[in-house]
Amino acid sequence: MVDAQELGRELLGDPATGWSMGPPGAIAEFARDPGEVVDGDGSTVVTARGGIRLEPPPTVLPVAYETPAGSGLHWTQAVAFCLPHAEARRAGRTTVTQLGPDADALRADDRGAVLVDLGLGTPTVDACVRTDDAELLALVGAHAGQPLFATSLGAELVARSPHRVFLTAVGRVEVYAPIPGPDGRSPLGPHTHLLPHLIGRGPAPTVPIRAGQVAVAHAYPAHPAADHLGRPHPFDADRLAEFDAVLDVAGDPLLRALKESVRDAVRAGRVPVDLPEDPVGRAVVAVTLRQLARTDGPTPDAWRPHRDLPAELLDPAGDPNAG
Repeated sequence: MVDAQELGRELLGDPATGWSMGPPGAIAEFARDPGEVVDGDGSTVVTARGGIRLEPPPTVLPVAYETPAGSGLHWTQAVAFCLPHAEARRAGRTTVTQLGPDADALRADDRGAVLVDLGLGTPTVDACVRTDDAELLALVGAHAGQPLFATSLGAELVARSPHRVFLTAVGRVEVYAPIPGPDGRSPLGPHTHLLPHLIGRGPAPTVPIRAGQVAVAHAYPAHPAADHLGRPHPFDADRLAEFDAVLDVAGDPLLRALKESVRDAVRAGRVPVDLPEDPVGRAVVAVTLRQLARTDGPTPDAWRPHRDLPAELLDPAGDPNAG
């Protein structure tokens, strides 16, 4: 079994690795630039724009995987930190709730500010803001006990831009960067997404999460073809080998063997035979072919239908580090 804490520390120490906590629709992302000034220790990284603390319990299961993303030769690679549903569950509040001072804030200066749960009802993350703004706290008090989207509080939060603090069973992400306006774009680096129409949506069918488990956090290690913001760069074969090594220790052994068998078959000039038909297996085949197209040249015609999958088996092109 892979040591989740050791793997987490290793990934936290790499500035090329991006992170997210929370489910679709209510997600906080942390990323940093290679030369950015950081503070923290082996389990914490803090910059001027945000921070992350990763404290996985002994029962956490890291699951490394790859999924095709968008069209062409793109794919996403990730490590999901998973827990049984009961252990992953948070408070699940459904109304705006003031929680009191944030004694566990990543920065000492923030520990007197007040946490406010937005009451999104998300089972694996408490999506909060943190503020010491007396006027904003008065507004929170006026709307406490009500669903966020039934109040005018959301517009005030955008205007006043308090810290966002997303709490999970494996740690927290804090975002200090301003909240973009309705027509703005999320800033590069740490940011949050609040998309009510996506809340409650499960993982893509191509993600190999075990039955009874739920992904609480994700790491997006250095990608061979893109940076942690999804911006393309020249293909780096060393990074492909590095993530293959992560798959060796934290991936599904059967899926890892499938990837190697496809590589061997294509390189030997064989045609596809007895390929899996389930979404996870098809995703592994597609990603392997996309990677071979980068390393070995054009995909043989017989294999092309297995590289180019239907839209329902593709992650969105905007996923973190989709290269």
